Amino acid sequence: MNDLSVITEFLGWCTLINYGILILSTVMLITCSDWVKGIHSKIFNIPESSLDTLYFNYLGSYKLAIFILNLVPYIALKIVG
Repeated sequence: MNDLSVITEFLGWCTLINYGILILSTVMLITCSDWVKGIHSKIFNIPESSLDTLYFNYLGSYKLAIFILNLVPYIALKIVG
């Protein structure tokens, strides 16, 4: 196997796994919002009213990190390879 193809395949799987985690997190926050907020509010001592903003920042940052660190290098390696 070519080293380039191994790295490309690795980044492809990383992208899929990370998007799966992102989708699971989003679904959990949408469907079980009260339960999740209650847990996070108690663990981190944060008022439930400010958790929506924190969740939005988390999901946006995670999506951007996946895009920059996994998807863009994967596409670049696919083009080069």
